[in-house]
Amino acid sequence: MAAAIRSAILAGDLVGEQRLVEAELSERYAASRGAVRTALLMLAHEGLVERIANRGARVRAVSTAEAVEITEVRMVVEGLCAAKAAERITDAGITELRDLGEAMREAVTTGDVVTYSHLNQRLHDRIREIADQPVAAAVLSRLRAQNVRHQFRLALRPGRPQVSLPEHLAIIDEICARSPGGAERAVRRHLESVIDALRAGTP
Repeated sequence: MAAAIRSAILAGDLVGEQRLVEAELSERYAASRGAVRTALLMLAHEGLVERIANRGARVRAVSTAEAVEITEVRMVVEGLCAAKAAERITDAGITELRDLGEAMREAVTTGDVVTYSHLNQRLHDRIREIADQPVAAAVLSRLRAQNVRHQFRLALRPGRPQVSLPEHLAIIDEICARSPGGAERAVRRHLESVIDALRAGTP
């Protein structure tokens, strides 16, 4: 139950400050009210949902300032994952990351922002999987869920894909070169760019 609601928040189907009515969620997911209540408590502990006295629960909204703080934490943890991925990547993994990079380049060339956004997330997911660091992956999953609204709006900002594409290609290059230090630095440069974009205006 918690996984289903979490996925809806990640997908943007449930947005910041949207009320989460137990009866509606129970009907939507064909689950008992008790299961929904338990799921909402779990998601509140994760920072995705907030419970308001006498008013029920709602999706927790994240301010731009908090989005910057979340990205600063991501910078450290994703840098670790990129370094681990550079140490552990196989030849097949190199081919896969190169193919993802080419698909991202094609999406930017054709102006397909939605596809580019999906490929962007796929790249980050694959780096975490290759890194094989479950604790870091769990932390990043939670941070991504909290920050999903800002990430999605930033991805749709005009000109942003043209900025982020070379940053992602640099990450791919360093991991494929099996350079842990280079991969970590490339991730930090990319996320510093994200922070600058967040501070430049509410995405």
